[in-house]
Amino acid sequence: MKLYINIAVTAIVLIIVFSSCQKVIDLDLNSASPQIVIEGNVYDKTGPYLVKISQTVNFDESNVFPPVTGATVEISDDAGNSEVLIEASSGNYISSSLQGIPGRTYTLSVASNGKIYTATSTMPNPVNIDSIYLEKSMFGNDKLVSVNFNDPANINNYYRLIEFINNEQQPGFNVTDDNLNQGKIIRYSFMSAGNGSKLVIGDNVTVWLESIDKGVYDYFRTAGNDGGQSSSPSNPTSNISNGALGYFNACSVHAISIIVQ
Repeated sequence: MKLYINIAVTAIVLIIVFSSCQKVIDLDLNSASPQIVIEGNVYDKTGPYLVKISQTVNFDESNVFPPVTGATVEISDDAGNSEVLIEASSGNYISSSLQGIPGRTYTLSVASNGKIYTATSTMPNPVNIDSIYLEKSMFGNDKLVSVNFNDPANINNYYRLIEFINNEQQPGFNVTDDNLNQGKIIRYSFMSAGNGSKLVIGDNVTVWLESIDKGVYDYFRTAGNDGGQSSSPSNPTSNISNGALGYFNACSVHAISIIVQ
């Protein structure tokens, strides 16, 4: 078994920034006026960072949200730094010099079609993944990836875990907290095979551990809880003002990789 600790996750950041959305979040859509959808991230790694802006469509239309162009997008922090993002492509706004720093609170401001939408997110200190390993699934001979990390004591912590197989982000809303494990080792396993992505020899699997704040945790938790199975789905709990859908996430990241043997 070979381990590769990914110290600089810039490459993965760029994969997310310049690729289309990797997962679909079911939204409760009807024939009402379209709603703006904002998805933004700031990391404690070198940018660029992406804010993606689109708008909803009626439930009977194709599930492709048209981009929102011409918006004014700004990210600032509580240390007095700010940057107006550039629209690199339709609906995709990227930073150039902004640097995420743990402990700082970041504010996103979006002005579009006469409305202003704002959100704040405080970047927690990073938590490192201690180990990554393969184990046999309980439901067959398939392999799955698990990680262990040590939760800091005396503080409420929230985490989002993302799995990449051969640089492709896997679907799923993998969030957890330390409610039952504060100050202890947390073990998390990915059910890759359940998503139709069975691991084979030679696969390069990277796990990304995001330390997130409570507002971001609530968004992904509520997105995952519905899972698209409810007869009356509700939208995930957004941390963005003025009725916008989506989220703004300032998070610290640690990544680790393994080659399937």
